[in-house]
Order: sequence, then C-alpha cells, then structure tokens
Amino acid sequence: MKCKIHLIAAARPNFMKIAPLYHALKKEAWAAPVIVHTGQHYDLNMSDAFFKDLNLPEPHIHLGAGSGSHAEQTGRVMIAYEKVLLETHPDLVIVVGDVNSTIACTLASTKVVYPTNNTRPLVAHLEAGLRSFDRTMPEEINRIVTDSLADILWTPSPDGDENLIKEGVDSAKIVMVGNIMIDSLEMLRGKIEAEKSWEQFGVTPEKYGIITLHRPSNVDEPDSLKKLCEVLAGISQKIPLIFPVHPRTRKNIEKYKLANIISAAKNLHIADPLNYICFMNLLFNCRFVITDSGGIQEETTYLRIPCFTMRPNTERPITVTNGTNQLCVLENIEEKISTVFLNTNYPECNIDLWDGETANRIVASIRSILHYK
Repeated sequence: MKCKIHLIAAARPNFMKIAPLYHALKKEAWAAPVIVHTGQHYDLNMSDAFFKDLNLPEPHIHLGAGSGSHAEQTGRVMIAYEKVLLETHPDLVIVVGDVNSTIACTLASTKVVYPTNNTRPLVAHLEAGLRSFDRTMPEEINRIVTDSLADILWTPSPDGDENLIKEGVDSAKIVMVGNIMIDSLEMLRGKIEAEKSWEQFGVTPEKYGIITLHRPSNVDEPDSLKKLCEVLAGISQKIPLIFPVHPRTRKNIEKYKLANIISAAKNLHIADPLNYICFMNLLFNCRFVITDSGGIQEETTYLRIPCFTMRPNTERPITVTNGTNQLCVLENIEEKISTVFLNTNYPECNIDLWDGETANRIVASIRSILHYK
C-alpha cells in the first residue's frame, strides 16, 4: 500500500516549495504525492503559471477557495478540504509556509476522523519555527497555530528549532531539513540563467533594482502607500527599478489615485506579476531588492544580493545575521540603498543545509517516521 501524501499549495511561494518535494517523492515506490491547490491565489501569473515553470502537473485536487477576508478564506478552505479528506483519506498532509490555507488545512486535518478506522492523517509543517514575534501580522498567527497542531515540524534553520523549543514543543517532533526554496532555485538554475528577462525593461544587468511589496502594513493605508510610491519614484531617479505589482498593491494604488506618481517616474518600470523563471532571472541579475516578502529575503541571501526589507521585523532573522538582508523603514530606505554602491563584496551564504538537498532530507524523514522502505 502506497503512502498517500497531500501537498497543499495556495500562494505563489507554496508552489516553489512543493515542487522539489513532489519530484523527490515521485521517485519513491512507496509514495503517492497528490497536489492540492486551494485556489487562494487564482491569478494566472500568481499561481497556474508556476506549475508550468516548476514542471508540476495540473493540480490533482482544486478547492477553488478564491479571495476574501482572512475568516472567509480560511473558512472556505476548511470546509472544502474537510470534504476532500473524508473522500480521499490521505496518510500525510504537508502544509507549507504561513498563508491562510496553511492554517485552514492544518485545522481540518487535525480535527477530521476517518469513519472507517477512527484515525486521521499526520500533519507536517514545512518551514516550521519561523517567528517575527509580531502578532499583528496574520502570518504570525498562522505560523504559531500551525506549529502547535502539526505532528511533524520541518525547520529551515537553527533559529526555527530554538523558537519551537522555547514554546515547549517536544523536540522529537522537530527535524531541521534546510531551506526548500533553495532546492527550487537550484532545480531550475539552468532555465533561469538562460532567460534575459531584463531586456524587456530596457535595463542592464547589475544596474537596476527590484521591488515586491504586498503586505497590508505597507500598501493598505493611503498616506503610507503614497509616501512609499514617492520614495520609490525618488530612488528610480538614481537607478532604474522594476516593480512587478501584486494584485493587492495595484488595487490600492488605483483606489487611492496614486498611479500618477508611478507613471511620472520614467525609470520605475511597472509589470504584472511575473512567472517564477522570469522573476528569478531578474533577481539573479539585479543590484538589490526592496521587498516585504519572506522568501525573497532567503533567495537574496543565498545569491549574495543586497535585500532591503520594508518591515520592522522578520521571521527570518538569520538572513540579517548571516545574510545580506537589512530591515528598513520609509525614513531610512534611501540612505541604506546608497550603501549598495559602495559595497560590492558580500560573503558567501554559510547557513547550514541551504544546499539544494532539503527535499531529499524530507523524504528521508517521512520514510523514517512512517516506516517505509
């Protein structure tokens, strides 16, 4: 009997995290991986295109959750996934990251009871133990609750283990496996390097910056978003910027009538959300990144690219202490970016297990825990 494993995919970073693991599990005779797409992100470039880039098949199960408030989205995913659980009886459910689908599928899986044998699936959290210690962030709540309920906690770095131990988690549940995002990057490095995405924006490698901003704290309040747009426009006068605009951010730029600030900045290049290979080629060739995303903090550290994170905190502090990441606010972002032009020698990434082999370690962990040979 094969082990039926559900891989939960929702938002863009989830797809990159499940891809190496799906491919690794497909090689195992004992494993039957199933991709469950919750539909939390339903824009083509934000979701479906990533399956093509990452050589994934069409999702085996699609929940079609769509957008909405945190409660609406979480509730819809829970209702839809509970039905899937009772129909398909997976042995293991793997949730990744910290989006609403992560907590929703964890709650549904830990509370369900299969009527045929009075059991439930094991739940594993990939990217466990990350903490910003800021409970105003919805993602922090999702991380805490998911880690408190999951049976297996796969951490990306030593600080993840330390956070869980401090919270009283049984150390037997914790396995440090490394950073799955690096697996995706290395898996597709050849395709990424073959692209020339920067050409469509008329820029030169290492002479432009990238912007990715979507968090409510940065883009939901009109005054702060206006100031942010003005700061970005000012930075673009010194160096071209490429800004793939998240749907949430674009909606608010239009809502608050700020498009004129963006359009007036000739070197601020606006784009729709980009597929993985296209975006990563831009990342490989950029001079720096301005972001509020989590995963990009890790990728830039691995690639030795300066990263300026527009947040007061990060759930990935190792990218600050051992990497190229700096936390910024509107008042100091321009000053910090000016240092990029003075420093061109960033150290190699020396974070343990960020080596492109995380998926294989996860497969070994599953095999050991569930006693498959």
